[in-house]
Amino acid sequence: MTTLVIYCQPGAKRSQVAGLFDGKVKIQLAAQPQDGEANQELIRFLSVALGVPKSSITLLSGQSSRIKRLEIAGAWEYGQIEERLLRGSSAESFGY
Repeated sequence: MTTLVIYCQPGAKRSQVAGLFDGKVKIQLAAQPQDGEANQELIRFLSVALGVPKSSITLLSGQSSRIKRLEIAGAWEYGQIEERLLRGSSAESFGY
């Protein structure tokens, strides 16, 4: 299992990786930060981007913060996850 710390920006027109922010992968989310909608969208987006089931992604902390700490199950290393997200930064490149 790998722990991933990311910076989220809810309320975007579409979900996509927007580079790095303060040393963290920045993800813009096409969901509002209410009733957990942005957190659900984040998990859906990461699931597609990484090719893992949603059940493999757990939000550990940051439920109401822009900085989220997630756990990704599987044989991933942090560097692999970051590289994959930054390489295919748009939703279309992930088939999302």
